[in-house]
Amino acid sequence: MTNNDILRRIRYTFAFNDSKMIAIFKHAEYETDREQISNWLKQDNHEDYVSCGDVQFASFLNGFIIEKRGKQDGPLPEAEKTINNNIVLRKLKIALNLKNEDVLAMLADSGLVISKHELSAFFRRPDHKHFRSCKDQVLRNFLQGMQRKHRPGTEEEE
Repeated sequence: MTNNDILRRIRYTFAFNDSKMIAIFKHAEYETDREQISNWLKQDNHEDYVSCGDVQFASFLNGFIIEKRGKQDGPLPEAEKTINNNIVLRKLKIALNLKNEDVLAMLADSGLVISKHELSAFFRRPDHKHFRSCKDQVLRNFLQGMQRKHRPGTEEEE
C-alpha cells in the first residue's frame, strides 16, 4: 500500500475535510496547503497526482496522534525519514488508543484472524529475533476494520 492509499482511507474513515487535514499536519509543525493535500488524495492515474513522501506521511501520523490524544509535554516527535507498514500500524494504534485485543478484533472483523504473538511481532524492534514485517494485507484489513468501527454503515470502496 502506498502512503497516498493510507492517507485516503484515514481521511474517508474519519470524514476529514481539507481544513482538518491541514490542521493535523500543523500539529506536527508541517506546513502544507489545500492544493498539495488534494494532489496527494487523487487517484494514481490522475495527471495532478503527487506521491506523498515518507516524511510528509510520518508528519501526518504524528499530527493524527496529537489530534486524537492531545499534545504531550516536551519536544514534538521527529518524523521518520522512511516509513513502513509496521510504523503505520503502531502509530494508528497509538492515535486511536487501542490495546492489542482491539487491534485483533478489528482484524477479525475484516476477516483476518491472527494470534497475539503474531501481532506483537509487528511492534518489536527490527533487530529483535521475533520481529515480523507487517504485510500490506494485514494493514489493509486493519484499515477496513478501523473504517467499520469508526464509520459504520459504509462498505469498502475497492
